[in-house]
Amino acid sequence: MRLDGAFGSDPTTAASRARQLETAGYDGGWTSETAHDPFLPLVTAAAHTTRLGLGTNVAVAFARSPMTVAHSAWDLQLLAEGRFILGLGSQIKAHITRRFSMPWSRPAARMEEYIRALGAIWDSWESGQRLNFRGDFYQHTLTNPNFVPKPQPHGRPKVYLAAVGPRMTKAAGRAADGLLCHGFTTADYLRDVTLPALRQGEADAGRPEPVQVSLLAMTVAADTAEAFEAQCNAVRREIAFYGSTPAYRSVLEHHGWGDAQGELHALSMQGRWNEMAAVIDDVMLRTFAAVGTPAEAAAILAERYGNSADRLTPVGAHTDGDGAETPASLALLRCLRDALGRPDR
Repeated sequence: MRLDGAFGSDPTTAASRARQLETAGYDGGWTSETAHDPFLPLVTAAAHTTRLGLGTNVAVAFARSPMTVAHSAWDLQLLAEGRFILGLGSQIKAHITRRFSMPWSRPAARMEEYIRALGAIWDSWESGQRLNFRGDFYQHTLTNPNFVPKPQPHGRPKVYLAAVGPRMTKAAGRAADGLLCHGFTTADYLRDVTLPALRQGEADAGRPEPVQVSLLAMTVAADTAEAFEAQCNAVRREIAFYGSTPAYRSVLEHHGWGDAQGELHALSMQGRWNEMAAVIDDVMLRTFAAVGTPAEAAAILAERYGNSADRLTPVGAHTDGDGAETPASLALLRCLRDALGRPDR
């Protein structure tokens, strides 16, 4: 299993954060799409690292054309010398239509076609053949040599797809190189819902190699009582935030907590964000997150995901306010390596 870190998307801190992750011994680092563009920070991160894998977790696909994403991913693969992973996500309808002012329909089918459109564009660039992709959602039929980049010496980037529900997960199994499991998941949901859907998608497409599984894992890794309380509260807020989204209700329902989703959604619609964390009791916290000292949290993560994930990114409040590594986060990384049997750095 590869162990990754997250470094947000602030372009002013990306270089130093990426260097921190590489020096600490992480295998990869992910940007996200929140207050900043997810691609731009990776330009400086690529220039200031030599080994660290770099990727987006996630870039919002439906906010962009497949052609624009194909160019961005191609260039980042070139700059990172083959270390880039293009991680895509759909977001939800309200953000796509009201924030990005872009079309929304049949998201799983649209996303699967989106990935195939990327492949067709890259096929055309690599082969020199005429671009002629005609789908239900995207058509790419025009290009000329002025718009085709030079051959990529590192090969096209891998494409990972974020998914929570079975339909999008099956789409990942049919079309993507990897699955990005949302932080709002549990070991039981991964085992009972996500992985069966992923493998069904692979089987439907007749794929000979399994799709890689990358997991964001909510974590409390505290070395003092004060830090423990602060991290638990922060993770409760994170669980409550995602739990308020109707699209993620299935995860809570899988554990019999569907009523909690309705309560969280109602509170969010009333703007009562500060009250939502109280809905997340200790059982829910410990089901979603690995909770304990760095050694205890590492043992929980290894037990839960050691045989089911190819990449793991512990996320939580064990880093400082700027996302930098702390003694607790570094201890967690060391303990995770030991628990996974890979004390290689």
